[in-house]
Amino acid sequence: MDPQATGVEKAAAPYGSWESPISADAVFAAEKEVHGLAVAGDGRVLWVETRPEEGGREVLVKEGASADGGNLDVTPQEFAVGSLAQMYGYGGAFAVQGDVVVFSNYTDQRLYRQTIGDNSPLPLTPDYGGSVVRFADGVFDPHFSRYVTIMEDHCKSSNPIATVVAVSTNVAEVNEPTVLVRGNDFYAFPRIDPTEKRMAWIEWSNPNMSWDKAQLWVGYFSGEGDVQKRICIAGEDPEFVESPTEPKWSSKGELFFITDRQNGFWNIHKWDEQSNVVVQVYSIDAEFSKPICFGVSSYAFLRNNDSSQKIACCYRQNGKSYVGLLDHDSGSFSKLDLPFSSVTNIVSGDGSFYVEGASATLLVSIAKVTLDEKRTMATDISIVWSSLDEIKKYTSYFSLPEFMEFPTVIPGQHSYAYFYPPHNLIFQGSSNEKPPLLVRTHGGPTDEARGVLDLSVQYWTSRGWALVDVNHGGSAGYGREFRERLLGKWGVVDVNDCCSCATFLVETGRVDGQRLCITGECAGGFTTLACLAFRQIFKAGASLYGIADLASLRAFARKGDAYYIDNLVGNEQAYFERSPINFAERFTCPVILFQGLEDTVVPPDQARTIYKAIKDKGLPVALVEYEGEPHVFRKAENIKFTLEQAMMFFARLVGHFKVADVITPIKIDNFD
Repeated sequence: MDPQATGVEKAAAPYGSWESPISADAVFAAEKEVHGLAVAGDGRVLWVETRPEEGGREVLVKEGASADGGNLDVTPQEFAVGSLAQMYGYGGAFAVQGDVVVFSNYTDQRLYRQTIGDNSPLPLTPDYGGSVVRFADGVFDPHFSRYVTIMEDHCKSSNPIATVVAVSTNVAEVNEPTVLVRGNDFYAFPRIDPTEKRMAWIEWSNPNMSWDKAQLWVGYFSGEGDVQKRICIAGEDPEFVESPTEPKWSSKGELFFITDRQNGFWNIHKWDEQSNVVVQVYSIDAEFSKPICFGVSSYAFLRNNDSSQKIACCYRQNGKSYVGLLDHDSGSFSKLDLPFSSVTNIVSGDGSFYVEGASATLLVSIAKVTLDEKRTMATDISIVWSSLDEIKKYTSYFSLPEFMEFPTVIPGQHSYAYFYPPHNLIFQGSSNEKPPLLVRTHGGPTDEARGVLDLSVQYWTSRGWALVDVNHGGSAGYGREFRERLLGKWGVVDVNDCCSCATFLVETGRVDGQRLCITGECAGGFTTLACLAFRQIFKAGASLYGIADLASLRAFARKGDAYYIDNLVGNEQAYFERSPINFAERFTCPVILFQGLEDTVVPPDQARTIYKAIKDKGLPVALVEYEGEPHVFRKAENIKFTLEQAMMFFARLVGHFKVADVITPIKIDNFD
């Protein structure tokens, strides 16, 4: 049934006051995420699943491996799978070979070896006395019976040392990892050729981020397993400014990878070893990858019975993902009809492949795509896992996103967004009223809103709010030129685009210009606070662990982020002029701030300082602090509380309507 066309006669009620079954409990139940896919020796898929109801614990799960045929929790209760390499802890935390997994344990960051079905993981790396040595993006090395991985060492310096190392998989004796590659600032994607003793990897150096400029290298192993010779495949030629990523070896020993050297978009390429040249396999103005994330897999070689070589892959174009089969010999690409508008991971199985995807009506899911014998078309698509099984009961309340372009402040230039109008099975607004608008700004800031089903969005729209997810200049998904709009202009381009988007929706008659609100997390929180401090468009805002002081962020930034921030801000004067904390007198509307007290990315002092400044000015303001929460909230009760209190805050101060839910509001300073 089309949730936008139910044919049910609706009752008129003020926008924002509608009753909805999509509760905060339902939202947190759907907050589960997937961090990586891999296929075991029996052809079944494994993934890491986050569980807010367990305090955000990340669990390795295997498809259909329990006694009753259901999915099996591989990780014992006392363990959690997660790497803190590069601070954020997402992706590349495990690998599998046959029925053996190696994973990074979240609490101590040691690598453990475990046989699936055996609940006794055994350590492979020494105990360094805490999470000071971290591992990510590892793979099994079939030539030397070891595990090759990225190691990030925080023992001796606040600037961690990154290397590519080999770890013995013999649990009888725990030894120090053996360094294979060192000398650069960052590494990712160590990948072993199954046919010859060699390895590919990605590396890059400050002040670049991996999506700005990186290099792809191949190293040749000696008889003892050391890297004795190396050559640069991509990223060294001054003719190209490129960011290669995701190297993979085919079963024939051919090296494929993704880079943006030709057209400014990440397309699939191949290294011709005999002539030592890089050949573009398929050319299109679309993104086959995304800004680097450990363990990401945007394409996979199909396991064919014939001599042909087909690749299952996905690309992103004009706000939508497409999945298809690429024949690299002929260069032909055939799209597959899958129920996803966003796909983030693909791995290959036997006669099939698995995708991690979502759509406007499907939450994040893992699906198995079965192919015909010739590997030319899909014969079956089955959902292996979804972040919420009971989603169908909410379908008639879903607001479907409208992908839109809107004009920026630069004449002739556009940015992008997903607009969600208010929608409810039972209620509608009156003809003489327009809905309030919540503008949502993504984090990163080099990230991307994808227009997929998110119950935290539907929580608002099913109660009568309009919501827009903005992909401002600098967002991923639209090529290098769009991504580079933010260089030197963070706090300008993103702020202008969010304001332009809201203004566009007001001018086109979609929303109420007197009830515009804005929210965001981390970098999105910075954009939120900057919009409130330096513009007069919005009437209230909610910042979740948002950055208020760019100089403070820079001073305490991790190794890579320090230069990243420099590239985005530009100079010392801009650090001061774009920091909302320095211009508290310019705030003219209410603000609510949510902050975790164990946040090492955005220290709690930033939220406290801006809270006090706004309070001292006499504006309505509230600060909510959570014990035990890191940079991204992980606990179910805090996710729920944040959502409910943000809605109550906006309703009391901007909405001029009564929320249907029974929620006890928190105290708001300077507000009776």
